[in-house]
Amino acid sequence: MLESPDTTDVLLVGGGVASVRCARTLRKEGFDGRIVLVGDEPVPPYNRPPLSKELLRDDLPDDLVLAEPERWYERRNVLLLSGRRVVRLDPAARMATLDNGRRLEFERCLLATGAEPWALRVPGGGDAMLLRTLADARRLRAAAMAAERGAPVVVIGGGFIGLEVASSLATVGLRPTVIELSDRLWSGSLGTLPAEWAFERLEDAGITVRLGAAVSRVEPDAAWIGDERVGAAFVVAGIGVRPREAVAAEAGLEVRDGVLTDAGQRTSHPAVWAAGDVARRDTRRIEHWHAAREGGERAARSMLGLEIGPDPAPWLFSEVAGHALDVIGAVDPWREERWVDDGVVAYLDGPRLIGLAIMDAAMRVERARELVEAGDADALAEVSRG
Repeated sequence: MLESPDTTDVLLVGGGVASVRCARTLRKEGFDGRIVLVGDEPVPPYNRPPLSKELLRDDLPDDLVLAEPERWYERRNVLLLSGRRVVRLDPAARMATLDNGRRLEFERCLLATGAEPWALRVPGGGDAMLLRTLADARRLRAAAMAAERGAPVVVIGGGFIGLEVASSLATVGLRPTVIELSDRLWSGSLGTLPAEWAFERLEDAGITVRLGAAVSRVEPDAAWIGDERVGAAFVVAGIGVRPREAVAAEAGLEVRDGVLTDAGQRTSHPAVWAAGDVARRDTRRIEHWHAAREGGERAARSMLGLEIGPDPAPWLFSEVAGHALDVIGAVDPWREERWVDDGVVAYLDGPRLIGLAIMDAAMRVERARELVEAGDADALAEVSRG
């Protein structure tokens, strides 16, 4: 016979920043009910951006990447269940079942199960290292430290993760080669101008970039482009992620390459919200830290029946060979991209400004978000060279 389930007012499924920000906002807004956070990794929730940046360059203690200090959860009366996974969700019964058989009855639930990296589907693809978790980052750093200084490494994928990893590996003295299937970095999603800017800086940092190149197979010490062998101390693959939506789909929630939500992060069931990499609004699923943080905060306010407010313009931060890159807005697709100042590229849809790419902090992010949210291309005059 099953034991009686535990109960909680709010169940947070997923050990990432979306869940933590939801808990923080609930407490900030005066919610004093029970909160349980379930995360499947054996460590408290942490921020993922440092995994491909600071953590690869430096031997950082885990405390510096945690979303909140461990003592924060006790102080805020948030029960943290690390190393546990929700395997079944029954929204109608408002019941979750964990991988150890424990059941949790909830009033409201946030799904923030994140995403997982695509595996490289070529012969030997399993020999390529992946980067998604803190444990992955530790393994990758250990491999980098074990390699001889100046050793070649291969990074498959010229997107945000691939370029960040290659940049960090170059910083610690290795010689990365980036292999990208598309003829432009970021698969062309940021257009030509930022891609050319990035290409030049990668070359200056000693990073080789192979565009329009398809990896045909992988070995522990090499990647092959057709019949060409590219030797490496190790191979890393960063070719994108897919949402971890299985629990949501099995629960009968509306899913389409992510769990569909409204402006308040509520899903197709009124007791369940979703945020972070697993959530999709309309046609957009934004896989970046700021979106996860802000989505968790919106979900908390929605749970409490508070005003949500307008969506801020999406914002992502990345690094390219030691140079900062901020991208504001949902910039793809656009009709025109153009430089409006040194270090600022504007994306336009006719007279409407839909995005900005900012290199090396050439413009304040807060002001850039205001301009993109207003959507008025005429306002670019204030940052234009004139």
